[in-house]
Amino acid sequence: MTSDTPTRADVDEDARTTARPEPTPWAGRLRRFGHTAGPPTDTRARLVPPFPRPGTWVWESMGFGPRLARRIANSMGWVGPILVAVLAGTLRFWRLGQPRALVFDETYYAKDAWAMLRLGYEGTWPDRKIADPQVLAHPQVIPLSDPGSFVAHPPMGKWVIALGEGLFGLDPVGWRFMTALLGTLSVLMLCRIGRRLFRSTLLGCLAGALLAVDGLHFVMSRTALLDLIVMFFALAAFGCLLVDRDWARARLAAALPTTGDGFTRPDADAAEGTGTGLRPWRLAAGVFLGLAAASKWNGLYFLVFFVALTVLWDVGARRVAGAFHPYRSVLRKDLGWSVLSLVPVAVLTYLATWTGWFLSDKGYDRHWADGRGGTWSWIPAPLRSLWHYEHAVYEFNINLHAWHRYKSNPWSWLVQGRPVAFHYEGPKAGQDGCHAAAGCSQEILGLGTPLLWWAACGALVYLLFRWALRRDWRAGAVLCAVGAGYLPWFNYQDRTIFSFYAVAFVPYLCLAVAMMVGAMLGPPGANERRRLIGTVGAGVLVLLIAWNFIYFFPLYTGRTIPYSEWHARMWLDTWI
Repeated sequence: MTSDTPTRADVDEDARTTARPEPTPWAGRLRRFGHTAGPPTDTRARLVPPFPRPGTWVWESMGFGPRLARRIANSMGWVGPILVAVLAGTLRFWRLGQPRALVFDETYYAKDAWAMLRLGYEGTWPDRKIADPQVLAHPQVIPLSDPGSFVAHPPMGKWVIALGEGLFGLDPVGWRFMTALLGTLSVLMLCRIGRRLFRSTLLGCLAGALLAVDGLHFVMSRTALLDLIVMFFALAAFGCLLVDRDWARARLAAALPTTGDGFTRPDADAAEGTGTGLRPWRLAAGVFLGLAAASKWNGLYFLVFFVALTVLWDVGARRVAGAFHPYRSVLRKDLGWSVLSLVPVAVLTYLATWTGWFLSDKGYDRHWADGRGGTWSWIPAPLRSLWHYEHAVYEFNINLHAWHRYKSNPWSWLVQGRPVAFHYEGPKAGQDGCHAAAGCSQEILGLGTPLLWWAACGALVYLLFRWALRRDWRAGAVLCAVGAGYLPWFNYQDRTIFSFYAVAFVPYLCLAVAMMVGAMLGPPGANERRRLIGTVGAGVLVLLIAWNFIYFFPLYTGRTIPYSEWHARMWLDTWI
């Protein structure tokens, strides 16, 4: 090698002192059409965009001093979400014990939860026409016996419901307490998730507020069914993966070299050779995804979609950091740990939720494999018994084609074409607070706030544009989560399924609407007229959604209203 031959150190030094990298061929083509490259950006900021410094003008205009206004503004990242969650909790816990009835499928899950609390597994109850009145009677009779019964869903969701029953007993408040609590906490989580996703406390709190006033989420928070529990655990996993994304990217950014002017620049060696080490937030996501699948099997699809999402996030991070072969780098450095942190952890968590069944003697099919030989006899008998049980559950679920008045096709879910009536009574004049001569109605309708869901349809189209044509990772993340909760149901269109299953992905619809509202408000640097128009339009949309929730509130809570007012709220014939 001659002295004129540049070394690797010389090349690196030249890269550090270069003000701007050479334009890519694609950038060169764009120049022909008048495109000019922007100023150089810090790779660290591209990997982990900083949270903007919150403004203080609102608080200063209210008379607070600059220092106090700054402290208040900095605290709003938590104070704002907590206030929204308090509003959501107040709504959800108000008259939680009404109606005093086993609403819709509460007749199964509330009683199975009590059996698990007492036996560790689902015991046997008489027919609901006999058992339900006894459970609701004064004095109460609990006709539970210990032989195990066949149930169609894993145990975790019922363990959650059982926590409330352990606190308050086998009554409506007891079996609805935990879903109301998880519904409230999910609003708080969504505020924080939206804040991290959009780097905006305002948009994060808006997403949480939209979830707080969604009718379907509200009804499911006040009903002891499993679907809201699936939603909660999947949302918790999504939040953990978002934190993990920032955490891993920050570690990758720390390995990149810094130029003389303080900018971090891409570096192929660091991007392809730096490991991200143990990722505790990803392990936590694996636990939550296991709990989601252990509540209801549709939670399994969130695991599949989120594994793919995290791999693509890792590819994107290494590409931004300067990797020439990001997929190869992820295969070497990230993929193995990604899968191990999510899939085995989820499987072990799933199995752990069956502990009560494993420890029992009378759980359904608990001893099916005892003494059986065969090819798989090397697997412990309890695991083979569980596999046999779960196979029977799978066969039951995929072959469930019984007619039901409120069954619906997933094509209609986004427009709320066929909501489920969880409870309906028609008191006559003088009964149950009815003062209308023509009679009254009491209904609990699993209907999402219509204007929110219809706006979400437009928001999803906008996110598809942002993801496909602007490569906006935030849009892709929201669309992935919506797809995980929604798309698998199209494989079971001939099965008996219901629109309230959509509660599993309603938080991500709220994120989509919040992102669309952010676009309506205008990009950074927009002029005053653009800001004004966007603010008015966004404000009108949000106020209409809030009004829509208030208008349908009697149908979400089973309040007694005149029949004419009930009928006026049946905007579509398919809602009846």
